[in-house]
Amino acid sequence: MNALELKNLTKTFDGFTLDGLNLTLPGGCIMGLVGENGAGKSTTVKLILDIIHKDGGSVKVLGSEDVGLVKDDVGVVLDEAGLPEGLNAAQVGRVMALTYKNWDADGYAKLIRDFDLPEKKLFKDFSKGMKMKLGFAVALSHGARLLLLDEATSGLDPVARDRMLDLLRDFVCDDGHSVLISSHIVSDLEKVCDYIAFIHKGKLMLCEEKDRLLEEYRIVRCAPEELAKIPAPAVLHKKITPYGAEALVRRADVPSGTSAGPVNIEELFVLMSKEAN
Repeated sequence: MNALELKNLTKTFDGFTLDGLNLTLPGGCIMGLVGENGAGKSTTVKLILDIIHKDGGSVKVLGSEDVGLVKDDVGVVLDEAGLPEGLNAAQVGRVMALTYKNWDADGYAKLIRDFDLPEKKLFKDFSKGMKMKLGFAVALSHGARLLLLDEATSGLDPVARDRMLDLLRDFVCDDGHSVLISSHIVSDLEKVCDYIAFIHKGKLMLCEEKDRLLEEYRIVRCAPEELAKIPAPAVLHKKITPYGAEALVRRADVPSGTSAGPVNIEELFVLMSKEAN
């Protein structure tokens, strides 16, 4: 079963439209949703959760068109964790035990210790990183099958981010567990994701297996006259300066003998976004 199915999903605000988004997250996979600020990442997550109402299209979460019916199976960490400001971590745990039927108090307590979070300090006095850690602890402690993470690693230091990425890898080791994670820290997504979806100005540019993307595209750095020998359809983006030329190309269309180096996901997204502008 697919964890998520978005079909022709549309939402219009003043000055912005999420335009007919089609996206499928297979079960057992991690998908990274990449886009610049204002591209539509948070809007997409909020539409999935029915926090805001769609103007058109459909959303299926774990096979259901009503996310309320599967809320216990969905763990959520948003950029703003949204936990009660006047409670400490221990009190949050007691509230969640009354909220989720599969609440794992022991697992939650272990995560609080592992994240080195104070049990008595009020949530409102937490740093941004501490709030994100507590949000993760809650999301991972009620038997969720799907995690929806919106910029959930943005407030964490590199060591804490690496720990969270390890937890996501462990999470999807269980059959049927899946993750949708949006982030502007593209290097994090490249480490853990099976699929990458690029969204730009409300439009889905592509959604593909990460390894296939890294295999399909290459960077060519050469003299302008050498770049001119590459067939125009193979060149997705190019930049020519007094010091030479740089181009994003499809590997299969590059003439033999042309030196083409690997591209990482961040370079690929930046170059494709420039081409789309």
